[in-house]
Amino acid sequence: MMIRLGLRGRGDLAEWRDAARALLRARVGPGDVEWRVREAAADLFGMADDPLPPPDPSLPAPTVPAAFLTLADAVICHVDPARFALLYRLLWRVQREKALLSNPSDADVARAETLTKAIRRDAHKMKAFVRFKEMGPPQDGRRRFAAWFEPDNYIVGRTAGFFQRRFTDMDWIIATPKGSAAWDGQHLTLSDEPSEKPDLIDDTDDLWRTYFAHIFNPARLKVRAMQSEMPKKYWKNLPEADLIPDLIAGAEDRMREMIEREATQPKPFHYRLRERD
Repeated sequence: MMIRLGLRGRGDLAEWRDAARALLRARVGPGDVEWRVREAAADLFGMADDPLPPPDPSLPAPTVPAAFLTLADAVICHVDPARFALLYRLLWRVQREKALLSNPSDADVARAETLTKAIRRDAHKMKAFVRFKEMGPPQDGRRRFAAWFEPDNYIVGRTAGFFQRRFTDMDWIIATPKGSAAWDGQHLTLSDEPSEKPDLIDDTDDLWRTYFAHIFNPARLKVRAMQSEMPKKYWKNLPEADLIPDLIAGAEDRMREMIEREATQPKPFHYRLRERD
C-alpha cells in the first residue's frame, strides 16, 4: 500500500529524519512512499498525510555513516521536490550497500552531490552578496542593521552562523523569502517563514559604489566570468550593481586611456628603498 507523506520542507533535516526512520523501521520500501511538500491549500482538498506505520520489532535500529548525515543535511535544504524521495532511497540502500556513498557513478549519489553543490554555491553567494543597511540610531549602545537576500534554496539556517561570527558586535536581521535570521548580541533566532522585503536606504550604499568603481579594472574585464561570479539575479539587491552596465560599456575607452597615458613616476618611498640597496 502506498503511503503518502507531506513535509514542510524548509531545510529542517529532523523533520525528514523522523519520518524516514519510522518508515525504515517498518520495512516500507522507497517505492511505497509518496513524498510531497505540504501546502495548506492542498490539505483543504483532502490531501492529508497517511499515518506512519508501526515499527517492526524484529528489526535492529538502523544506522548510517556520518557521511550520509552530512549529505542529507545539505540535500534537505534544496527546493527540488524530489529531494525527500532521493534521500530515502539512499537511506534504504545504504543499509545494504555500505560503500554506496563512495561510488560517484551511482545515479542517486551523483544527484545528491549535484544538489549539495548547488547548496554550497547558494550559501557562498549569500555570504558574498548580503548588504546590511543601518536601521536608524543605535539602541542600548548597539547599532542595528537589516539586509534582504533572495536565496534559491532554504540555506538561511545553515549560513546564519557565518554572519553571527563575523558581525557579533551589532544587532542584525537577514530577511529572505525563505526564512530569516536575527542576532541581538546574545541569541541567534531563526525562522523558516517567508519575510517581506524591508524598504531601507543607507548612505553607505554610496561607499559600496565607490569601492566597486575603484576595484573595477577594464583591462581585465571578462563579462561572462564576471556574471558567473556575480549573476544578474543578485544585481537588484546590490547597490554597486547600478554601475555595472556603464562600466562595461566604457571599458574599452578606459583601457585605451590607460594605454595612452604616460607612465607615472614612482613615489618617493620607492627611491628611499633603492638608496638602502
